[in-house]
Amino acid sequence: MSGAETAPTGLIWATRGRSWGFRFLLTAGVGDPLAAYERIFAPIGDEPAGWCRAGNAVAVRFPDPLGRRDAAGRVIPHDFVVVGDAAVGVESVEDGLQHVWPLVAEAYTRVWDADGPPSAADLFPG
Repeated sequence: MSGAETAPTGLIWATRGRSWGFRFLLTAGVGDPLAAYERIFAPIGDEPAGWCRAGNAVAVRFPDPLGRRDAAGRVIPHDFVVVGDAAVGVESVEDGLQHVWPLVAEAYTRVWDADGPPSAADLFPG
């Protein structure tokens, strides 16, 4: 599947790279993505994988599907808050892997081993 050249809508995406720390790569246009992230991820806590729904939003976390690790050897997690229409059909971690991950997979491949965190243009040049 070919990745999107423009940023997908309805996604807050937090992850880290090989040498850059955990950060929000997509914010779904939310001014304070951390507050939304903390609220919806609360039931999942620190579990390495999980899924939950809160109203019209879904939280889904899974380890990097290609097994990529950071410089310290830790498995890289991908945390998504999926809102609105984008959340329809995301009812499990597996659904997140099938429906959400393809939206960002190519973008992440381009940036995960960069020396520093990516810019929006690095992720979605279109």
